[in-house]
Amino acid sequence: MFFHAHPDDEALLTAGTMAMLAAEGHRVVLVVATSGERGQADLEPGEALGAARVAELYRSAAALGCARVVNLGYGDSGLAPGGGIADDRPDNAFIDADTEEAARRLAAILAEEDAHLLTTYDPAGGYGHPDHVQVHRVGARAAEIAGTPIVLEATVNRDPLLRGIRLISRFYPQLDIRAFESAYSPGEAITHRVAVRRFARQKRASMAAHASQATGADTRTLGVMLKVPRPLYRLIFGTEWYVQRGLPPGTKLRHPFEVPSKG
Repeated sequence: MFFHAHPDDEALLTAGTMAMLAAEGHRVVLVVATSGERGQADLEPGEALGAARVAELYRSAAALGCARVVNLGYGDSGLAPGGGIADDRPDNAFIDADTEEAARRLAAILAEEDAHLLTTYDPAGGYGHPDHVQVHRVGARAAEIAGTPIVLEATVNRDPLLRGIRLISRFYPQLDIRAFESAYSPGEAITHRVAVRRFARQKRASMAAHASQATGADTRTLGVMLKVPRPLYRLIFGTEWYVQRGLPPGTKLRHPFEVPSKG
């Protein structure tokens, strides 16, 4: 089960892994906390944008081979101009949800699916979005309740990310790389490096499904990514990264279900 905050997060962080596991015959379930109705887009924030993004989510899930999609139905907490929690968030904003209650809802789905693996985010929520931080909290507690044996925190290896962003910025100088300099996880913290180049077509299709998120601002990360030439795309986005807590320092695994050697 892959747990994300908003539609399109799965495309950016875990799409290749999802496509790989589906191709291997695993049942892949995608759960989102919100409809992403307060994201940037050409549509005005609100119900219409949320409905559009959920429709995009289903197209993305189909491209990746997902067996089921679940929307927990919380409100998108949004971002304040400085990157914090928006003051005008809805009454049912995910960030304001009771963590235990939300975790029990997610745990019920984990138990129903007899899930062996759950992905969440790192404690900082990647780049700090409050809904992403809440995904970490809720996901960690849900796994405890359900007894899910493997919990992987979807992240990005900050080291090659910065190299890739600097390369892309040569073609798109308006791209601000400062936001990436403290985001996600350093390479030394990564426990899983999953090669997904063989599934670049599905990953790109997943990104392309979220057309609303390639518009609505001067520079959208997703829009820039989709303009990367395909051979370079496979190189830059051909690995997905995870952190599994409790493993020895320096652990380097290549598959979500790989077990560390005891030697």
